Amino acid sequence: MARELELKGRRYWILSEPLTGGWKARVVGVREDGSSEELGIDATADTRGAADDAAERKLRRLLQAY
Repeated sequence: MARELELKGRRYWILSEPLTGGWKARVVGVREDGSSEELGIDATADTRGAADDAAERKLRRLLQAY
């Protein structure tokens, strides 16, 4: 399951997977044609929700810089 966000007219998915002792989340940009692009934004935490939240915060900070 992925968390889907729409920010500044673009769609993003936050994908999570178990990691030894916690969770790792990464952000993928989704294009209009359905293809996707890795953005290089990763976050780790003890729980899935915390990892997803951390990845989302990093994405929002990156988008504010532009």
